[in-house]
Amino acid sequence: MKSIGLAIFAAASLATHGLTSAAAPAPVAKHAAQPPTGTTITIYSSADPASFNPQQWVFNQQIGYNNVNPSQIPGFGVVKEVREMNLKAGLNHLDFTNVAALIDPTSVSFQDLTVPRTSVWDQRFKFDLVNSQKILSKYLGHSVTLYSSVGLRGVKQITGKLLHAGSALVVQTHHGLRILNAANLQQIHLGKLPRGLMTKPTLEWLVDAPVGGKQKILTAYQTKGLTWTADYNLVLNSANTGASLSAWVTILNLSGKSYRHAHVKLIAGNVNRVQPPVAQFEMRAAGQMQNAAPAFKEKTFFEYHMYTLPRRTTVHQNSTQQIALFPTKPHIAVQKEFIYSGQNTGWWGYYGGPNLVRNNGIQSTGEVGVYVRFNNSRNNSLGIPFPKGKIRIYQADPADGTLEFLGEDLIHNTPVDEPVMVKVGKAFDIIGKRVQTNFNLNNAGKTLKETFQITLDNHGKTDAHILVQQYLWRWSNWNIVKNSDKFQKINAREIEFPVDVPGHNGKKVITYTVRYNWW
Repeated sequence: MKSIGLAIFAAASLATHGLTSAAAPAPVAKHAAQPPTGTTITIYSSADPASFNPQQWVFNQQIGYNNVNPSQIPGFGVVKEVREMNLKAGLNHLDFTNVAALIDPTSVSFQDLTVPRTSVWDQRFKFDLVNSQKILSKYLGHSVTLYSSVGLRGVKQITGKLLHAGSALVVQTHHGLRILNAANLQQIHLGKLPRGLMTKPTLEWLVDAPVGGKQKILTAYQTKGLTWTADYNLVLNSANTGASLSAWVTILNLSGKSYRHAHVKLIAGNVNRVQPPVAQFEMRAAGQMQNAAPAFKEKTFFEYHMYTLPRRTTVHQNSTQQIALFPTKPHIAVQKEFIYSGQNTGWWGYYGGPNLVRNNGIQSTGEVGVYVRFNNSRNNSLGIPFPKGKIRIYQADPADGTLEFLGEDLIHNTPVDEPVMVKVGKAFDIIGKRVQTNFNLNNAGKTLKETFQITLDNHGKTDAHILVQQYLWRWSNWNIVKNSDKFQKINAREIEFPVDVPGHNGKKVITYTVRYNWW
């Protein structure tokens, strides 16, 4: 079996004269369960769900925004197509038209499914597509008819031989040379389209076929301009103890080609590619969608996860398309949690020695975060690998039953049996306060003792379970020498107090003393 693998040609060249080396055999999957048919696209994504908005890319392209470069879309696709072609025995010149405009020609592979001994000797990628300027250049020296505006007097017809075509057109008429501003022309009448002009990107092959006849040709290539993102909708019940979860995939196609009646596969995971860094664009989040029928089927593929759409669909050029990633999963057990720290941990740290400045890090914040936690397990009606994406949280208003938006967060690639923690927002009725009540520095003894008092006030109607997280950041050697409540050590620099605060103006006070030493 022979195929073309352009990336490993001994003397690869994409210049005008094409590729001249013989093709080396490319690896082909053996004993496939079902031979490929039609078009299949596998889409890989490196999009950041926090900033990437597919709809914004399409909108910017439609309005002609100058900074839009489809090749910089964070992702790519692998396109596989099976077409029937008539070959004669011996050498054939084949035009493989309607490939993606952003194709990587060095990634093209060729396989004759009917006669495996068929091979490609040479390839050219012709991307110099037809436009008005190229068409006019083909009519130099030929007769053309121009229709030019003449003020308020209407339109004047001019016929003659076209000598030059640019911002101005030069025409030799019976009455001499005429120079016409192209912007003033209303219409240009030409003959039939000359040969040699392409309306679609084309691969041109020199193919050696040992046998003639109608044969099935499988091609595959990579293209830029394709990516996908995942969005999740979590609808909480009125008690905040259960929820339903739906997921959608948004596919963005700016590759320069529509893929009609295609099989679609998505790859979730971090696939390594060699590529230069690209500019980052700030985008806003896309809106939500309602539930739909079951769609993609998931399976493990190498060290990634593959999601395959079990039906064909058309992925149109210059568009986004939403497809259900999986059917709505009801009856998910969730837990609402409050988290309070009172610390701003963005800049803290020690560099070669303990931080001994008394006032560092004692500024208190009163905000209490609201989170929803659930387990991605089969026992919890889930057990599905989640691709990274944006998750939006809703709850029905009991007055009219309509869903109201509560907040949104990001989730990372989440395997089965891993917990999911979603930040919804900040509590309105729960206030925290953190005060440093003691600071004792003993430089001779190389110790520092520090005491904090944390007060939580719950003005809501229901009791609240709050996790109070404290970061012990002054030095790596520390010990809690006194504490009012039990705590858990989370890691080398963090402890957590789980406490309950009653509703209706309930209060909870936590105190603890930490001792640092640097002997």
